[in-house]
Amino acid sequence: MKAALVGADGALLYEARRATGRERGPEAVVESILAFAADLRAYGEEHFGESALAAGVAVPGIVDAEKGIAVYAANLGWRDVPMRQLLGERLGGVPVALGHDVRTGGLAEGRIGAGNGADRFLFIPLGTGIAGAIGIAGAIEEGAHGYAGEIGHIVIRPDGPDCGCGQRGCLETLASASAVSRAWAAASGDPKADAADCAKAVEAGDPKALAVWQNAVDALAAGLVTALTLLDPRTLIIGGGLAEAGETLFTPLRAAVEERVTFQKLPHIVPAALGDTAGCLGAGLLAWDLLSTEVSA
Repeated sequence: MKAALVGADGALLYEARRATGRERGPEAVVESILAFAADLRAYGEEHFGESALAAGVAVPGIVDAEKGIAVYAANLGWRDVPMRQLLGERLGGVPVALGHDVRTGGLAEGRIGAGNGADRFLFIPLGTGIAGAIGIAGAIEEGAHGYAGEIGHIVIRPDGPDCGCGQRGCLETLASASAVSRAWAAASGDPKADAADCAKAVEAGDPKALAVWQNAVDALAAGLVTALTLLDPRTLIIGGGLAEAGETLFTPLRAAVEERVTFQKLPHIVPAALGDTAGCLGAGLLAWDLLSTEVSA
């Protein structure tokens, strides 16, 4: 778990981290979150002379932001956790915003990170899976049911690998950091090899690594062109573990996207800027947005 005190302008004032401890069960995880938030507020009172005015929390899985409920998270084992209510009670009644982890990170990247205030952007972290956050006019589009931006489940190759969602050949089975790790482990014969090792081998000119890497880049480019055809973003922000390869990823990716577009306008394709603090900063921005909404109301 990562937590932060965030200023009104998005400045990171203080950051802390703790183990989630999911092996202790879902109820213990919820209690850890509540205790962490309370400790963070106490730190702010002691070191900044005032209490936090609102709180934001970003969680994985399915989120009902409007009702403040963490509906489902497979990796944490919880269902229908009334996170906003629980956190508000623990923090003495301050307003609480709840967000989805990727969309919240996307909000921060678009508003104060790599998006640099872009009016239309798409944030895509390439990690264990692939998700997305659609930025429109300073806010993140959640969709009618909270599922907007799930670009990882666009089918790229119908005869491709099975995906956990029930389809075959989804983008995340081909171009996530996990997918590259699996492909490189098989190609290199080293079961411990991962995507970072593949990137190093690409830089060294290894032909097997180049083939694995180009396969992932081609799949990713196909998914991105589908997304930009639908959304016409001004900026594409790519984050997550795979983006840490820098130009080893971005140079061939920009070329592959450019090869595929016809009438579409090419967006700026840039690396994420905030790293793994994006979620914290985004949660803070959600909290400040709550306050500005209350003032305007």
